[in-house]
Amino acid sequence: MDKKSTEAKWFKNTGFTLNLSLYLLALLIFISFSANVFSSSIKELKSQQITEILFNIHTYYVEDLALQNTTHTSYNNQQFAHLYAQLDPYSKYLDEHELNTLFDNTNGRYTGLGIEVKQINNSVTIVNVVSNSPAKSAGVMAGDIIISVNNQTTQNSTVEHVAQLITASKLSNISLTIKRDNQPQPLNFNVSRRKIKLESVTSQRLDLGSGYLAINSFSNHTLHEVALQIAAMQNHFGDPLKGLVIDLRDNPGGTLRSAVAVSDLFLQNGTIVTTKGRYNEANKAFYAKHGDILKGAPIVVLINENSASAAEILAAALKDNNRAKVVGSQSFGKGSVQSLIPLGDGSTALKLTTAKYFTPLGKSIEGVGITPDVAINQTTLSQSDKAVIIKNQQAKSKQTQLASKVTDLQLAKAKQLLNLQ
Repeated sequence: MDKKSTEAKWFKNTGFTLNLSLYLLALLIFISFSANVFSSSIKELKSQQITEILFNIHTYYVEDLALQNTTHTSYNNQQFAHLYAQLDPYSKYLDEHELNTLFDNTNGRYTGLGIEVKQINNSVTIVNVVSNSPAKSAGVMAGDIIISVNNQTTQNSTVEHVAQLITASKLSNISLTIKRDNQPQPLNFNVSRRKIKLESVTSQRLDLGSGYLAINSFSNHTLHEVALQIAAMQNHFGDPLKGLVIDLRDNPGGTLRSAVAVSDLFLQNGTIVTTKGRYNEANKAFYAKHGDILKGAPIVVLINENSASAAEILAAALKDNNRAKVVGSQSFGKGSVQSLIPLGDGSTALKLTTAKYFTPLGKSIEGVGITPDVAINQTTLSQSDKAVIIKNQQAKSKQTQLASKVTDLQLAKAKQLLNLQ
């Protein structure tokens, strides 16, 4: 495949704006809740691939890492590994499988079980189960601790190791053994892998003509989904919404373009975000265009410690432009921007931090996060918990019975600020 056709393929698959002069795909903002892991595939790279990666690090990486020479010809594997280890946790060589997975996630789909996991107290814990997923159908629940995958123990394992056990398996059905609170014995589930379409946006109608919008991630489809959900709520009421809660809790981020576009929906003017890096095209400012989809109706944004990157851009854009009140706990603090750089024939890539982003008031949130206007700490709520609380439904199962007993203090405060209580 020649370079031109490779670029065309990338543009089609991602929907990003392609910079033909630099062969950089448009800026990505992704979050990882674990430290950067030295990719095993890096050890198998050929000298030509290493030279290409070194050139891109030298040219585009946000920090000026000193290279031992400018021709990059005398680097051995040990020297290259030392330089690679100096990159931040979000920069990584992506092999063909990892690259395709990233494309799928950015386009709102992926092949898997439908679980989100996080390392909690040395255990790989399921923090969310996608609603239309095989895991949901099998009965897996948020809060379950994975103790084995296909009879291989995962105790004291990393999230990356567990993910590798699942993705590397040649079996279509994955055997999960989990530990669940209030269950004396481990539970076994056979979960089939399949392609899942991710819903990045859900909504519910609140009282007195207001709405609730949960944005779970920022994909290429998020802007369209947000507009559709708001239109549906307004059509139900027959009038523009009188207020809106935007729930960004546990939102790990997504693409910069999506975050900017969603922010622009609610702003009449002002700066949304700026980015700064070492090469010229990494230095950009994004401004709101005239037109507010809510026509000035009040907004409250909910964040927590797992709200990151693109979610933090939206929260800061609305907060700094005095468009919304932010309620919750300090956000994650991921303030760097990644570019996806094709390598070789385009089947692999380098995900490289090329810029840092700054809020409309010029603040970097890297390692700090967004400080809410109203600080309320509470236990993380899964999407199913949120739905039960908002709808105030009668509990119909053990899971919903548990969720219905949870008081969402942050949402209650948001409704109070919108004068719904």
